[in-house]
Amino acid sequence: MSRAAELAKMGEVITNGQLSGRRNIVVNGGMKVSQRATQVTGLGAADGYHTLDRWNMEIGAASAGRFTMDQIADGPSGFANALKLTTTTADTSIAAGEFLKLEQRFEGQDLQQFKKGTSDAEKVTVSFYVKGDAAATYTCELEDVDNTRSINQAFAVTTAWTRVILTFAADTSDPLGDDANNSLQLNFWLHGGTTYSGGTFVSNAWKDIVENTRMAESHTSIFDTTNRTFFITGVQMEVGSVATPFEHRSFGEELLLCQRYFYQITGDPDTRGRFASGNYFSTTQGDITIPFAVKMRDTYALEHSGVSTIQVTSSTADRATSALALDLSGCKDAACVRFTVGSTGYSSGGVGQVSTMILNTDAFIAFDAEL
Repeated sequence: MSRAAELAKMGEVITNGQLSGRRNIVVNGGMKVSQRATQVTGLGAADGYHTLDRWNMEIGAASAGRFTMDQIADGPSGFANALKLTTTTADTSIAAGEFLKLEQRFEGQDLQQFKKGTSDAEKVTVSFYVKGDAAATYTCELEDVDNTRSINQAFAVTTAWTRVILTFAADTSDPLGDDANNSLQLNFWLHGGTTYSGGTFVSNAWKDIVENTRMAESHTSIFDTTNRTFFITGVQMEVGSVATPFEHRSFGEELLLCQRYFYQITGDPDTRGRFASGNYFSTTQGDITIPFAVKMRDTYALEHSGVSTIQVTSSTADRATSALALDLSGCKDAACVRFTVGSTGYSSGGVGQVSTMILNTDAFIAFDAEL
């Protein structure tokens, strides 16, 4: 690109306001936050958020393929971390209905600046850094969940870190809901059968979803050979036709953005952690209140490392819990967790006394409000 063209592009960015305010709609695009784990092996049989926050693996019909998902200390200049997928079991006989997508889901209320479904609809630019063990072709998709529409583009991967820039056309049809539900997904298609690739692929055109046109014809399968790898970091999605520099946020700010969807407290690896308090309302049961760092997106599910790893204090000794359940789960600012202990924690005269919840080494308690 000539210097004149570069200046013209920068003028467009400034005019459109792309360098003002918050630009990147993707959360954890720099792959810094991993509350759940930094590595999970044997994946491929079920959907889920496994390692890096906000990045979901969606899996279609059962595949023989299996993979490991890692947060690794690697990346292009300016990035300390990346998400890495490694095939550990190949799938050489792909059934029609199989697919594997790496995806991030977005609340509709965070996307109103796209002006989707209006005559002023904006183009959207997605940029990211990728590499792999060999040359490959995959597909990037914006999926309008509210209106069952999508737009897709193929992208190439090489063995060196490369920044991919994809500008998607504006969509004047069908607005996105202005709410906290899953309205749009950013999908990276990494594997799929003919149900998703048997038709004619049309690049960069919004359309009602036709399943067999969602993947490029020349698409690579990440499961085609053992030790196939896919690395990605620096994922950014922004309004406009220009990919601006990646918006680096502090770790603390990125963590808070992630904790709207998933909040986990982990026991200290060296000493047991006391992290919340409450009181007994009977000799064997009580409630503990756990404030959240940020208001949760919606009602949430309780997850934990097992009742035997979580204890509560009592008048005589710390007691292992035998049951944990949410009470008043509709509160988005704090959780009320009801505990039961296997033996009496307080005599009847001690009911109402304060108790503290304790996590054993490496134990956890978590609250999941993911889209």
